[in-house]
Amino acid sequence: MANPNDPALHSWIDIAPGSDFPIQNLPFGVFETEDRGPRLGVAIGEYVLDLYAVAQFGFFEDLELGAKMPKVFRRRSLNQFIALGRPAWRAVRQRVSELLRHDSTALRSDEVMRECLLRQTEVRMLRPVKPHNYTDFYSSIEHATNVGIMFRDPANALLPNWRHIPIGYHGRASSIVVSGTDIRRPNGQRKAPDAAAPTFGPSQQLDFELEVGFIVGQGTQLGDTVPIQHAEDHIFGLVLFNDWSARDIQSWEYVPLGPFLGKSFGSSMSAWVVTLDALEPFRVAGPVQEPEPLLYLRQLDKHNFDVNLEVDLQPENGPATTISRSNFGLMYWSMAQQLTHQASNGCNLQVGDLYASGTISGTTPDSLGSMLELAWRGTRPLPLADGSERKFLLDGDTVTMRGYCEKDGLRIGFGEVTGKVLPAPMV
Repeated sequence: MANPNDPALHSWIDIAPGSDFPIQNLPFGVFETEDRGPRLGVAIGEYVLDLYAVAQFGFFEDLELGAKMPKVFRRRSLNQFIALGRPAWRAVRQRVSELLRHDSTALRSDEVMRECLLRQTEVRMLRPVKPHNYTDFYSSIEHATNVGIMFRDPANALLPNWRHIPIGYHGRASSIVVSGTDIRRPNGQRKAPDAAAPTFGPSQQLDFELEVGFIVGQGTQLGDTVPIQHAEDHIFGLVLFNDWSARDIQSWEYVPLGPFLGKSFGSSMSAWVVTLDALEPFRVAGPVQEPEPLLYLRQLDKHNFDVNLEVDLQPENGPATTISRSNFGLMYWSMAQQLTHQASNGCNLQVGDLYASGTISGTTPDSLGSMLELAWRGTRPLPLADGSERKFLLDGDTVTMRGYCEKDGLRIGFGEVTGKVLPAPMV
């Protein structure tokens, strides 16, 4: 049985050089068309492979997916498919790889191709999972240091607990939307530093946060914990994530209990979930952790992933400017450590839950993952290609994030997560 990650594999489908979706990737998502209800699909080049149609032709019958097959591929989310477990995910990805290889003819008749393959431009992508819960972490030491310098003591930018514990908070799962969904500027309470009292109105400091999220693939029972060496067994795959933030609302409300309305108005996730299996060739070691974490968070081997990240900002009727380039491999706290810490108190995990990394910033001015840092709290306006400047986001601005891994001539991509800022609602 061939390894689906083998760089030598190629498909009978013509895939452009530099595509995010070669045969070695095969990410999962959910789509619909005018004449098809919601279906699970796999991205391959410029196409979507309809897994329900593939199942209808009997190509999964010998995979022992259980009584739920093929209905599991005709759902509005990946949740039920993910709940089948890692052996099922791997079996489906393996079979899809076999069907799409250059020497396979199984899908290549006109009838089968017409039913099973659709162009990505012909489908509408849906939110890939239904997260019951959402946790946002704060795991980039560069980002945490920058925020500490801006808002606290530059000489003691990191709070005393930061190097000992993956800091996070529980966010609003209901307002997570799929890429391409517009985001409306939120109203809220703001208080200027020199004002005697707060006011209510549209946020004047709307921001993005460049993040990567992971999807829980195996749940736990209330009271159970997850040892660090088994943490990745509970992860299905990764997505790009934009944790939109209203900084003026956030700065007034977050003491003493943390983020609330400044975050919950909307978060965006990419449409395709890249499996942890597809990312295996791109593992890297994370930063050295000093002091050494407590025993339950101590990990061996490589648990970070070398994912290049880019952010474009496009004003309405203007050209896009790439304003940030960073890398997911820089994260101080790994996904495994985040998940193990989440479950360390017995909190139960649920299939489809979403965990976000927190803003991913690097060490150079062009690698910062938020407008807060790029324009340094509004004191260094960021120049754009059309000659305008930004301190924070304006109505009509579109933010697009992309991510990809590249090694030994092989590129695995995430597609993009994009959203346009709409004016605040009238109140």
